[in-house]
Amino acid sequence: MSRTTDRLSNNQQLIDLAKQQYEQKKHKSLLPPIVVPLASRGLVYAKDNPLREGFIELRVMTAYDEDILTNPTYLKRGIALEKLLDALILTPGIQIDDIHAFDQEVMLMSARISAYGNEYPVITVDPKTAKQLDRKIELSSLKMKNFDLTADDNGEFEYDISDDVKIKFGFLTPNQVKKVNEEQYISTYLQQVIREVNGDRSTNRILDFIKYELLPKDSKQFRTYIIDNTPGLNYDVEVEGEDGSTFITRFQYGSDFFRV
Repeated sequence: MSRTTDRLSNNQQLIDLAKQQYEQKKHKSLLPPIVVPLASRGLVYAKDNPLREGFIELRVMTAYDEDILTNPTYLKRGIALEKLLDALILTPGIQIDDIHAFDQEVMLMSARISAYGNEYPVITVDPKTAKQLDRKIELSSLKMKNFDLTADDNGEFEYDISDDVKIKFGFLTPNQVKKVNEEQYISTYLQQVIREVNGDRSTNRILDFIKYELLPKDSKQFRTYIIDNTPGLNYDVEVEGEDGSTFITRFQYGSDFFRV
């Protein structure tokens, strides 16, 4: 075979691959889409981001998507759920790494309910008898935490370190979390979170503030404030004990969340 023919063959393979990837990306269910309210109410995103509207549109999961959940490579890397959500997004211009983890959790719940139903089996421990109990909870009963912070047009929030120092901060997307160095966790986390110091948004000013001005007690108080005000789902659920009374347990899910 000539080199020209080889090139044509290789080009055709690339074209076929591109078509295949496009078809997979645009795969849509014939079922009506799901409109999912975000835990953040969209306030953590900039004004020009479609998610600022406070919701995201997903297609309903079909049997076609079960390949994602059983993909050995995805399971080994712990990214099966992330890949599933990325395949379900219908809102234009949005990628999964740009969506905050607390909003992804709400998306997962909606996808799970539409795919397999509202009931989910859990194993819990009765606090009175210390025995393990098999129970079922209704996923739709999970409530969102209150989120009352006031956002600016950038999806950022004000915080007073002191009377003289005011900062703006933003919650981290998965892409930004990846930039946090585990060996220098606190300082690199703060570099990602803090967006402005007394009106100055330069990287050097923020770094100098963290290195030379921010006291550990103020850093800890600020980080606690972020934790206390992070939106998301409340995973405390009420279940029935052995004697018929009820108690509160914490619901947790893992990579097997979509297995029935």
